[in-house]
Amino acid sequence: IRTKRRNKAAFIWEGEPGDRRTLTYWDLHREVNLFANALKKLGVKKGDRVAIYLPMIPELPISMLACTRIGAVHSVVFGGFSAESLRDRINDAEAKLVVTADGGYRRGKIIPLKAFVDEAVEGAGSVENVVVVNRADQEIHFKEGRDHWWHVLVADADAYCEPEPMDAEDMLYILYTSGT
Repeated sequence: IRTKRRNKAAFIWEGEPGDRRTLTYWDLHREVNLFANALKKLGVKKGDRVAIYLPMIPELPISMLACTRIGAVHSVVFGGFSAESLRDRINDAEAKLVVTADGGYRRGKIIPLKAFVDEAVEGAGSVENVVVVNRADQEIHFKEGRDHWWHVLVADADAYCEPEPMDAEDMLYILYTSGT
C-alpha cells in the first residue's frame, strides 16, 4: 500500500442483481482497518471467536482480514446453512460476535440471513453482538444493545488499527468441513 500498487484493483466484485464494486489495495486496507477498530470497540480481542455468516460480498473478506488484524479467530459459515447449523457452529466455536447481512441474493431470491441469525443466537449464549451489513434493504428485527449496523460502526472507527502481534502457531480461523 506504500507503492503505486495501492491504486490497483484488489477486488472487482459483481453481485447477483448486477451491482458492482471495485476496491483498490488502499481501499481494502482502509476498510479492514475500519472494521478491525469497530470490532475492538465492541470488545473483540485477540483469541475471541467471530462467526461470519455473510453472502458473497466484499464485507466477507474484509471481515476475515479485520479479525486477523486484531488476532480474533474467525469462522466463516456458508450463507446457505440453516439457523440450526449456524447455531451449532457458533456454540462449538463459542463465538462472541456474529457478522451477517439483512439478506443475501441467491438464484434470484433474497435469503433472510439476519432472521436465521436471530433464531440461531437464541440458543447461543456466547454471542454478545451481531453486526449487520445492509445488503438487500430488507426490514429486519433489530435487538437494541446487541445488533449494530456495519455502516454506523465503521463511520465512527479510526482509520488505522495496529496489527496484533501473533505467534506462528496462534489460531486465526476455524474451518468446518461439510462432511462429504
